[in-house]
Amino acid sequence: MAAALVVCLHVPLRAQCPAPQISTDAVVLLQSGDVSKLRDASGYRESLSQCGSVHQQQVIKTGSDGYAKFQVSDGSTFEVFPNTQLTYRKTFGVGDLLNVWLGKVKVYIQHLPGVPNPNNVTTPTALISVRGTVFDVDVEDADGTTFVTLDEGIVDVRHLLVASPVVRLIPGGSVRVIPNQPLAPLARDKSGIARKILQMAQDAARQVLYQRAGAPSVGGSGGSGPVATSTGAQGDKGKTTGTTTSGSGSTTGAPTGAPTGAPTGAPTAPPPPGGGGGDE
Repeated sequence: MAAALVVCLHVPLRAQCPAPQISTDAVVLLQSGDVSKLRDASGYRESLSQCGSVHQQQVIKTGSDGYAKFQVSDGSTFEVFPNTQLTYRKTFGVGDLLNVWLGKVKVYIQHLPGVPNPNNVTTPTALISVRGTVFDVDVEDADGTTFVTLDEGIVDVRHLLVASPVVRLIPGGSVRVIPNQPLAPLARDKSGIARKILQMAQDAARQVLYQRAGAPSVGGSGGSGPVATSTGAQGDKGKTTGTTTSGSGSTTGAPTGAPTGAPTGAPTAPPPPGGGGGDE
């Protein structure tokens, strides 16, 4: 019943957007609040709305009430939450998707059964390599401290600043990338506190969207209750599940450096997830 309700909530809010004129563009499926893109190096901000598009190397910014969901040509989608700043396809290389400078995103990589769809998401400190999966990235502060948690599939996380083992996450696993510390998987978070806090923040942003659109909520009429959410069927299926993280067992040298060219004027950093993700 909950899954059916999610479908009912999404259908009336999703605009029937035409295909983008440029296949590498990302199209806005859903939008609420302050969401904009930087048109060029001058820093001019242009508001985004449903069916708008973002070109390669353009910066997406959200304000304190901003939320948007984008789709790319292969069917993959990503959600951008309040107080977030990122560059869409910062480089023109194959597999480059997002460079998140600050804030929270949720990524759903679409792929055919048994056929990987390699993509990379980077932050000032981390490189997240995926094949077809559902995961969250939270850049917690201006130093680039990055929290990565996985819902479906498998992702490899590498430190961009410190020589460290590559950490491979399985569903339910998480890792925090700290600028000056070697990368290590977090201890098992049996209660999933960090993941729950992150999910609550995401649900709150989605709820505002439905309330503004006048859609019903799970809690009853008038939009007073929480919105049911689902990761859908976009990630890897049939993968081993679990609640712990694991390292790859090999140590690699630090790459040539963190991404450069971060846009100026980043919004105030959101507070880090509570509970430390079980890394104490």
